[in-house]
Amino acid sequence: MDLAELQDALEDAGLSQYQAEAYNALLQLGAASATELADACAVPTARIYDVLRDLETKGYIETYEQDSLRARACDPETVLEDLRSRATMLEAAADEIEDRWEAPEVDRHMLSIVKRFETVFQRAASIIREAENEVQLSVTADQYEELKPALREAFENGAIVKVSLHTDPERDGPSFDSMDFEGVVTEVRHRTLPTPFVLLVDRTQTCFAPHAHSLNEYGVLVDDYTLTYVFHWYFQTCLWEVLDPVYSARDDEPPVVYADVRRCVRDIEPMLSEDATVRATVTGLDTGTGDHVELTGEITEVYYSGMTDTTAEADSTPALSQLAGQVCFTLRAGEETYTVGGWGAVLEDVEATRVTVTKLDL
Repeated sequence: MDLAELQDALEDAGLSQYQAEAYNALLQLGAASATELADACAVPTARIYDVLRDLETKGYIETYEQDSLRARACDPETVLEDLRSRATMLEAAADEIEDRWEAPEVDRHMLSIVKRFETVFQRAASIIREAENEVQLSVTADQYEELKPALREAFENGAIVKVSLHTDPERDGPSFDSMDFEGVVTEVRHRTLPTPFVLLVDRTQTCFAPHAHSLNEYGVLVDDYTLTYVFHWYFQTCLWEVLDPVYSARDDEPPVVYADVRRCVRDIEPMLSEDATVRATVTGLDTGTGDHVELTGEITEVYYSGMTDTTAEADSTPALSQLAGQVCFTLRAGEETYTVGGWGAVLEDVEATRVTVTKLDL
C-alpha cells in the first residue's frame, strides 16, 4: 500500500483529509514540532494546531511542550485495534448485504415479488420440507434433482407429491427410470414444452417463476389461500390434466388416498353407478366453525355441476370441465349425513383436505 492508498484508507476510517495528511507525515518523521509538521505536509500552518488536537483526542498522537508544541505518534496498538474493528464490521456488513440480496427474508405478506429465481427456489425447498398434505410441482429435470431431498422428506411425512416434469427434447432424453421417483413422489407427468416453475403446498403457499426462456427474471411468492387456488387451476389444466403419466405410486386397491375431491369423485362415480359400496375416511375442516374434523362412513352419492350433461355416458369418467363448478359427495357416518366438498368448499358441511377410500365392494 503506497502513501496515497494509506491516506485514502485513513479517511475511510474516519479521519479528515488534513488529519490523515498530518498523521502520515508524523509517522515518517517520528516526532516534530507543529511548524515542522505543517511544512512536511499539506496542512496549512493556521490549521495545524487544531488538527493535532483532534488527532490527540482520537488517540492517534500525543503532544508535549519542548520550547514549542511538539507531537509524536502514539503506540499504534489503539489505532490498529480501531482500524481492525472497523474492518471486521465492514466485512460483516458486506456479508450481511450479500446474504440479504441472495436470500431476502420473506415477510408473511399475502404476495411478494422478488428479482431472482434463486430466491424462489430456496423458498420452494424450505416449504416443501414443511408440507403436510399435498405438493404440486412443475420443474425441469435438473430442478427436480436439486429438490429431490426436500420432496423425499415431504413424501415420507405423508404428503401427496405430484410432479409435472418438463424436459428439453433437444437436450434431455425422453426415457424415465422409476428409481428416480420411488420414495420421492406419488405421481409424475411429462411435458416437453418450456414451462414456468410452479409450486403449491398445502393449499396456501405458492412459488412461481417464468420459464428459463422468458425475457424477464422475477418470482412471485404467495402465502394466501385464495391466490393459491388460482395457481392450482393453472397447474391442473395446463401442467397436469393434459399430460401423459410416466410414474405413479398410487394404489389401485384400497386404501386409496386423495388430496383432491374432484379426482376422488371422478374415480368413484362409475363404481357408485354399479351400486358399489364405498367406505372412506375424510379429514378436513368444518365449514361453519373452521374446526378440524375426521369422519368415517359410506359415500352414498356424488354431485357435480356438470353431471347433467346429457352427452356423457352414465358409467363414464367425467371430464375435468364438468368438474369446474361445485363438486361434492355425501358421507353417511353413523346416524349423521354430511356433504363433503373440496378446496374452497362453502355450501358443504366439510372442506376435505384428504379423503381415504378404505373399502370398495362391487
